[in-house]
Amino acid sequence: MGRLQKFNNIVLLLQLLCSLLFAGSKVDVVPYDYTATIECLAEPYKPQYNGGIIVNSEFNEAIKGWSTFGNAKIEQKESRGNKYIVAHSRNQSHDSLSQEVYLEKDRLYTFSAWLQVSHGEALVTAVFKTTSGSILAGAITAEANCWSMLKGGLTVNVSGMAQLYFESKNTSVEIWVDNISLQPFTEKEWKSHQDQSIEKARKSKVKVQAIDKKGNPVPNATIFFEQKSLGFPFGCAIDNSILTNQAYQNWFLSRFKYATFGNEMKWASTEYTQGKEDYSVADAMLRFTSQHGVSVRGHNIFWEDPNFQVPWVKSLSPANLYKAVEKRVSSLVHRYRGKVIAWDVVNENIHFNFFESRLGPGFSSDVFKKTHSIDRRTPLFLNDFNTIENNRDTTSLPDKYLQRLRDIQKYSGVYNLGIGLQGHFGTPNLPFMRAGIDYLGSTNFPIWLTEVDVNGDQPTYLDQVLREGHSHPKVRGIIVWGGWSPNGCFRMCLTDSNFKNLAVGDVVDKLLREWKFSTIGKTDANGFFETSLFHGEYQVKIGHSTLTNSSFVKTFKVTPTEDLQDKTLVFQI
Repeated sequence: MGRLQKFNNIVLLLQLLCSLLFAGSKVDVVPYDYTATIECLAEPYKPQYNGGIIVNSEFNEAIKGWSTFGNAKIEQKESRGNKYIVAHSRNQSHDSLSQEVYLEKDRLYTFSAWLQVSHGEALVTAVFKTTSGSILAGAITAEANCWSMLKGGLTVNVSGMAQLYFESKNTSVEIWVDNISLQPFTEKEWKSHQDQSIEKARKSKVKVQAIDKKGNPVPNATIFFEQKSLGFPFGCAIDNSILTNQAYQNWFLSRFKYATFGNEMKWASTEYTQGKEDYSVADAMLRFTSQHGVSVRGHNIFWEDPNFQVPWVKSLSPANLYKAVEKRVSSLVHRYRGKVIAWDVVNENIHFNFFESRLGPGFSSDVFKKTHSIDRRTPLFLNDFNTIENNRDTTSLPDKYLQRLRDIQKYSGVYNLGIGLQGHFGTPNLPFMRAGIDYLGSTNFPIWLTEVDVNGDQPTYLDQVLREGHSHPKVRGIIVWGGWSPNGCFRMCLTDSNFKNLAVGDVVDKLLREWKFSTIGKTDANGFFETSLFHGEYQVKIGHSTLTNSSFVKTFKVTPTEDLQDKTLVFQI
């Protein structure tokens, strides 16, 4: 056994002993690092968490702790004082560098690395080879002459040894790697990150003072805050049957203030027969939602999946299809501008290309540009699946999603864009999900989880996904894809046909209760009371012995855009 292998085995043994030794110890939780960047930089950032459990993460000690994977050759190089490792002489996609690590079953691992290639650009993936198979932790399109940040994550089903390596199908490039990090967290620690983020992103500190009619502070007054509505946009898909079903209406309106119509705005619904537009159902649904203060996402203008095109659209020549597309955009967007809070302009455009295959690669950019020319205020979303749900679908990884969005922005000139992540989950990979949102969130475009549902252990998985989405500071809203329909739900129903909650419906209700806040307390000697409140609309009631007939009652809003940190709300009672 060589010296390098002996050293690696000692390091791995120490990792295992440390994890066992401190498993029951009470230690401070390492905060989660939400940092990510989409920029290709001259110098990489330092490794997150000081590299975590990775040995020699900055390659300051040559290649100690690292070995070749496959038949590549590896060596340390240095540029402008920065040391990194190069894998060259690659003949197979997996030929690169490797380090062995011990992965534990009940841990959530966040991973990051900085990558560069010797020339051009190439997709590089980070892979962990375990005893039960290979796990893709993340991917990035690396470029020459600058460093790109790969951020991802993983969990494992069985504890054991694993080999980290990097892979690229382009074997002509050298893979350059620097500042690698692999940080494990327990489920308890992961939950604490969510709680910390909620305090920062979903709540604000509010300070109130009760005074009498003469302006004097009122001490020892009882003050009660009751939240009347959520500030965080959280809704559910609905079906047109809600218009005539009172039980459906009661169930939905008692829970949600945001909605997406499952099918009623789609082209197949509004113009099933060419030339015969019928918006009557969508109009009626918008009247209903407007009457009840429900905000609606416009879903969708075009759907790229060829399986969901009506026959007459499929039969058109490119010239006539172009005319029909122009008419569709103008008709729909003029009709509903100002009545929806977002447009899903192209749906599933990363996976499918029905329109682009007929009208050319500029179709999506043209549609975004046309939509924006009609409705300049409403954010325009690219909406697709598997970007945060499935690390095995390399078609729509966060890096690929961003490339598509950049192309649309570049050729349309539209900057009022949004990121729609559908969220059709199997078993959630929460570290991969969080890292993907970190990465896309660095664009500062609004992110919505637009069609959330789950397979498998639905109550457990839905709870995990909704908590992760709600707590992430870059997520602006969530729509659950579980509304009832007489034709059946897509994958998940929140209720039965009598509008009694199923298990996943109970999960939603539990979270709604958690995300609404009520608190009671007493003002101090100077009439002050301070607390942290979820964003939303509140009713405050103040009671005191000087109020003989009733309590003082007033409503107010706590919003994420309003800084209440150094302000005091003064209530005269």
